[in-house]
Amino acid sequence: MLAPVSLLSFHWSSQVGPNYVSYACREAIGCSGTRLSRALTPQARRVYNVHPRPLRLGRFELLCLLSVCSVSVEGGMKEIVVGSDVGRRGTPSPPPPPPQALLERLKDYGQEDAFAFWDELSPEERNLLVKDIESLDLPRIDRIIRCSLGSQGLPLPAVEPVPEASVSTVEARTLEERERWWKRGLKAISEGKLAVVLLSGGQGTRLGSSDPKGCFNIGLPSGKSLFQLQAERILCIQKLAAQSNDTGFMPIHWYIMTSPFTDEATRKFFESHKYFGLESDQVTFFQQGTLPCVSGDGRFIMETPYKVSRAPDGNGGLYSALKSSKLLEDMAMRGVKYVDCYGVDNVLVRVADPAFLGYFIDKGVAAAAKVVRKAYPQEKVGVFVQRGRGGPFAVVEYSEMDASMTTEINQTTGRLRYCWSNVCLHMFTLDFLNQVANGLEKDSIYHQAEKKIPSIHGFTIGFKLEQFVFDAFAYAPSMALFEVPREEEFAPVKNANGASYDTPDSARLMLLRLHSRWVVAAGGFLTHSVPLYLTGVEISPLCSYAGENLEAICRGRTFHAPSEITI
Repeated sequence: MLAPVSLLSFHWSSQVGPNYVSYACREAIGCSGTRLSRALTPQARRVYNVHPRPLRLGRFELLCLLSVCSVSVEGGMKEIVVGSDVGRRGTPSPPPPPPQALLERLKDYGQEDAFAFWDELSPEERNLLVKDIESLDLPRIDRIIRCSLGSQGLPLPAVEPVPEASVSTVEARTLEERERWWKRGLKAISEGKLAVVLLSGGQGTRLGSSDPKGCFNIGLPSGKSLFQLQAERILCIQKLAAQSNDTGFMPIHWYIMTSPFTDEATRKFFESHKYFGLESDQVTFFQQGTLPCVSGDGRFIMETPYKVSRAPDGNGGLYSALKSSKLLEDMAMRGVKYVDCYGVDNVLVRVADPAFLGYFIDKGVAAAAKVVRKAYPQEKVGVFVQRGRGGPFAVVEYSEMDASMTTEINQTTGRLRYCWSNVCLHMFTLDFLNQVANGLEKDSIYHQAEKKIPSIHGFTIGFKLEQFVFDAFAYAPSMALFEVPREEEFAPVKNANGASYDTPDSARLMLLRLHSRWVVAAGGFLTHSVPLYLTGVEISPLCSYAGENLEAICRGRTFHAPSEITI
């Protein structure tokens, strides 16, 4: 083992490139060139790989190098001189240079660092790197990076609260309206005019699982996953629609957007559960796109020396994914006019809700969203606003709101002025989706999520670039908001048990309480061995979609909580 080292210098002759470093490292400190390269910071690597000239490593880079090489940092000094290696027996010939045309393209966009480890890679790894780079749409990605990072710090456009009159509130609806919307929605469903899109690209990482979120079992008496609950609600609505209109059975087509990280596991989960009773040909899987993760100066972060780190392009990647997969044409071919879109992690989601669809058709708008009132000023949810007085609806994220905006009170109603929470429950016309798919594709400003990115250094702080589903609302010529009761339709599962909100336990309890109220409303009774506010019953979606048709099952009967009520 080399004597303790505290300072390390490299001297380059004009004839020497980085491919000679392996020899010098082996001779001097027993460290391969690849390990040396990976130990350097990006800035040092750029100099190390591009400039054949004297280079002195800074203390930080030295510490990284020495830690990789298991060399202590106490006293002494070692200098490595890397010179011409002509005539040295057994020295491998320099590797071939990277493809010149591809390297020049990378240089055009300031991304030549992607080839920083070229000389240290095996032939197979070089091929993988070339294929990885060639798969990137560099002009588009460069435009997105420049516009997105350049928008940091810019003031938000002026916004106004959404007027109460623009929202269909729960308290303002009449029984006659609710019944009319329900029937109209069922009729459209029975005619095959509704498709459902599920946003399911996320993993359950925060829930302690690497599986797709939809596979998660929140601990209901039935043990059903989120996917199964949603599939059975589709089955129930198909049946109700067929019964209500005597037009025969029309399946609701379910389009499920995955990501490269969830696609295979999602498909296998559906196959192993026989599509939860749905026909396999009424379910279509498609993948959202990805974008490179970048550093603060816009450079690609390398996950490995031969692979660019990528992340899904946000749930707003839906629109370009529908277009590139030709699924908008598929919907049109099936006779679809309306599209229900929602996120996977809401236990209470009413998939293909006839009442929401009937309202949407009645309003004749291009887009609509279900909303709930904010529970309290500091609740971390995005809220709907208007871009300027009378302007289009948009969503402002909680992190973009200052304290005065979150707490401002409407003096007339006594409620928060910015109160309509976005809960990712949307309805679109197919015509509008076609418009958005073309419009958002040209939009170069993406949201930046600062994250720990997997990289050759373990993890690097960088940015994921994302679009969101609600970005489309800026393109909507007309839009409506539809309030729903939180306790009936919004129970998100985002955090592991033990967190203060949005956990499997909190979502499970909301469902059990809701279904317990359905039982009592249908004339049933409950017994329980623990306080009822801590438990309840679960009603299978195959029995009831929203509390309807339960009298025959519940009236006069007593159910012990917790338990499942099935057909």
